[in-house]
Amino acid sequence: MPPPQKKRWESMAKGLVLGALFTSFLLLLYSYAVPPLHPDLPSTTPEGTPSCSPAPDESETTAAAANGSSPANGSSPGGCRPRRDIVFMKTHKTASSTLLNILFRFGQKHGLKFAFPSGRNDFAYPAFFARRLVQGYRPGACFNIICNHMRFHYDEVRGLVAPGAAFITVLRDPARLFESSFHYFGSVVPSTWRRLRGRADKLAAFLREPDRYYDPRGLNAHYLRNLLFFDLGYDSGLDPRSPRVQEHILEVERRFHLVLLQEYFDESLVLLKELLCWQLEDVLYFRLNARRAPAAPRLSAELYRRATAWNVLDARLYRHFNASFWRRVDAFGRERMRREVAALRRANERMRRICIDGGRAVDAAAIRDAALQPWQPLGAKSILGYNLKQSIGRRHAQLCRRMLTPEIQYLMDLGVNLWVTRLWKAVRDFLQW
Repeated sequence: MPPPQKKRWESMAKGLVLGALFTSFLLLLYSYAVPPLHPDLPSTTPEGTPSCSPAPDESETTAAAANGSSPANGSSPGGCRPRRDIVFMKTHKTASSTLLNILFRFGQKHGLKFAFPSGRNDFAYPAFFARRLVQGYRPGACFNIICNHMRFHYDEVRGLVAPGAAFITVLRDPARLFESSFHYFGSVVPSTWRRLRGRADKLAAFLREPDRYYDPRGLNAHYLRNLLFFDLGYDSGLDPRSPRVQEHILEVERRFHLVLLQEYFDESLVLLKELLCWQLEDVLYFRLNARRAPAAPRLSAELYRRATAWNVLDARLYRHFNASFWRRVDAFGRERMRREVAALRRANERMRRICIDGGRAVDAAAIRDAALQPWQPLGAKSILGYNLKQSIGRRHAQLCRRMLTPEIQYLMDLGVNLWVTRLWKAVRDFLQW
């Protein structure tokens, strides 16, 4: 019989081996669930690969919609035909999940074809988008809607949709976006988080000495500087004095038919409704993936200035499109905009009373239905969700549930294979991360 000390050493050795294997498994899973380290070079589709080539009748429909002309049937009361080919460049922390829900509902209602990722809920972000990442992609295939997170690559996306597709995206005040991104993603930027260990107010410490805490080569560092520029496919570390900065901004203006602003979300949806020739019911929404409000404002005037300066490329991008947004509102008509925003808010309020138990968003722990639980950041339960009313009339039951369904669950409802995301969630739940 082996001595007790030998048994103890054998037990410890087995524990170390099992621990090493489990850690290796987690690292492998994390490499699938979270992006590659240096995603700087796009992996493009080979030259000569067929792009989307819609059937002749589809081409005519697309052209009519893009030109605002009225076909013989299927037109809206305004005389235009609803546009069904849409590319939404989903930026981070900009109310984009709310807009995603609007697109999911419209596509589902009209039986449209989505270009979805496979295995996870983004297109291998932060690697550049490539057509091969689309679930079930075949050369020459056409899709109606592309809307999941990606690092934008115009030519790759362009090859998946009809020529008249509408390109849209959404921006947010860069200082506010940075504050949100810092708290949501900070813990997955280990080089920065490790240096901030022990700091009571990590955000203030970072903004007062960003060069001390920020490593541009670190894992997931893109989340902490000029995230909008990065998401749109550009170098987020560009010298602000480089002429390429303005060139990129003008390129965004040429490529996108509408750039929405998170701070003026209702006005943005009115402009979107006009662009796409949709009905009011198509753009109804509840705010999704919203973070619990802090007890006190996290950004003082000084920290706001520092956050803006730190994200100077995003600040220039935002200023440009803030100005163009209000020129577009002027062209639409200020009084008309006020009327339509008021109508949208009344309709949203009506749906809130019909759908939401308690009438407001609640903490994750208070959500009764697992199908309505939003995805949470690592180490926190800060994202709010909703409880669906128990008794809703048949007319609104389906719409209410769809309006309240978070992104991950909605993707699964639409038939997307999210095995990596689901496995990562199971591990996180088990470890209580």
